[in-house]
Amino acid sequence: MTDIEIAKQAQMRPIVEVADLLNIDRDDLELYGKYKAKVPLNYKEKKNPGGKLILVSAISPTPAGEGKTTVSIGLAQALNKSGRQATVALREPSLGPVFGIKGGATGGGYSQVLPMEDINLHFTGDFAAVEKAHNLLAALIDNNIQSKKHSLNLDPRTISWKRVMDMNDRSLRKIVVGLGGTTSGIPRETGFDITAASEVMAILCLSNDIEDLKRRLGNIFIGYTFDKKPIYARDLNAHGAMAALLKDAIKPNLVQTLEGTPAFIHGGPFANIAQGTNTVIATKTALALSDYTITEAGFGFDLGAEKFLDIKCRFAGLNPQAVVLVATVRAIKYHGGMSLKELKEETTACADGVCSVEEITLRLEAVKRGIENLQKHIENIKQFNLVPIVAINRFVTDAPQELEFIKEYCNSMGAQASIVEVWSKGGEGALELADMVARQIEKVPADHKFTPLYDLEKPVMEKIETIARRIYGAQAVDYTPKAKADLKKIADLGLDGLAICMAKTQKSLSDNPNLLGRPKDFVVTVREIEIASGAGFLIPITGEIMRMPGLPEEPASERIDITDGGEITGLF
Repeated sequence: MTDIEIAKQAQMRPIVEVADLLNIDRDDLELYGKYKAKVPLNYKEKKNPGGKLILVSAISPTPAGEGKTTVSIGLAQALNKSGRQATVALREPSLGPVFGIKGGATGGGYSQVLPMEDINLHFTGDFAAVEKAHNLLAALIDNNIQSKKHSLNLDPRTISWKRVMDMNDRSLRKIVVGLGGTTSGIPRETGFDITAASEVMAILCLSNDIEDLKRRLGNIFIGYTFDKKPIYARDLNAHGAMAALLKDAIKPNLVQTLEGTPAFIHGGPFANIAQGTNTVIATKTALALSDYTITEAGFGFDLGAEKFLDIKCRFAGLNPQAVVLVATVRAIKYHGGMSLKELKEETTACADGVCSVEEITLRLEAVKRGIENLQKHIENIKQFNLVPIVAINRFVTDAPQELEFIKEYCNSMGAQASIVEVWSKGGEGALELADMVARQIEKVPADHKFTPLYDLEKPVMEKIETIARRIYGAQAVDYTPKAKADLKKIADLGLDGLAICMAKTQKSLSDNPNLLGRPKDFVVTVREIEIASGAGFLIPITGEIMRMPGLPEEPASERIDITDGGEITGLF
């Protein structure tokens, strides 16, 4: 069955019963129908010194698939199935990928969060609230430029704040507004980013409460006046109204997995163009109410997980006790040079143990070539003073020899590895992984802390180059004239002490999506550096990465439909 068919056959618990598992008072829930609810902010303040945080990341993603979300959900289900208490905390899907290449983003098979159609579409309206708050500031900026009585004397040429929309639409990357005469505003060049890349989304995800949210919104850098004075959102008195629009969006959303495990789905930034982690509030709420909290960082460890540790954990005082790195035989072979067509043509013959020697040899050669990507990510985890555990997400076409080779390779690097089958078996397919993670956590000393990659007080260029050299494996970093000018602007504004949130392709450890495996001797090119002073970081934009994606030749939306009876189809 497809993911949506499996989801439709599931017997969901009323969300009040899921809340009971976490000792959330039913009267405190803000219900969105029978199966979704908002949870008040005060629950994150409950004391639970025994709460353990588990981060799930992956190797560099490929079209062959890794299943990081599926493994995260399956691990949470497995921990509960083995008699432990666990909650999963994930990001909300963006409509861009849902209607673009990826399709749904709620796990797969028997490791899904439900109701999958609602979560993948409008859910509880958080994305809409972020979009409205962001675009309110954009409207206030243009209104102030037009104003005569209350003008801040903003120089339109310096304004860095764009608009956002939760859709892949490349035509909106660069636009001109204010056309149509004196009553329609001042003409200027601007553009759109996707909502997941909005600084407001980043602020929502990193804020600890409403007071912190308002402070961060007020710190958003907008541009300069004609006499070179920097202007922030607070100068427009915008932050109060923006926060008011986010009054419900800041509360975490409670749903459930296919097996009834509690799940917080909250916030949705991408990891290639934003920090790629769910909200601090949802993570802290899960930690306060559960013995084990499993959370996921977007894309590979070089992107979402690095930002999870260097930005989210640093700001929020979080300290993961375990890191699970997801890999698949298929993805490793793709990094080893096998085409997607070749991978799709593979049969289950080898998995059944009746494969020819020649075919096994070819398969293992591709695994051996591509496994360097896995090797680099294991090394990267260790740089943060954390112990990696590898989850090999099994496909039916995988040969036993391939799985065993990867497992032995991980062990040779000092990383435990477990073969998981969560797509087909749910929590049952990750019981060994659950025990492995729990045992590893028991070994962690009470005073153990992860080690951030860089110190915030270091120069901006040094922080960027530390990430590029140590995490990506780059030989050097090159800066365009625009990036160098941005560095000077950052220094003049006194924002050198902000964290770094790299915008980079997710397809490669480098900034070139065509360099698979473990590229060496490459140079990362920083095109420009955007300022997200409200969120607390700088965004070096590398290579050809775009903050407003485009749709593919055959968008996923072409297969999505609704029946006369109101049933969604084609969403997977």
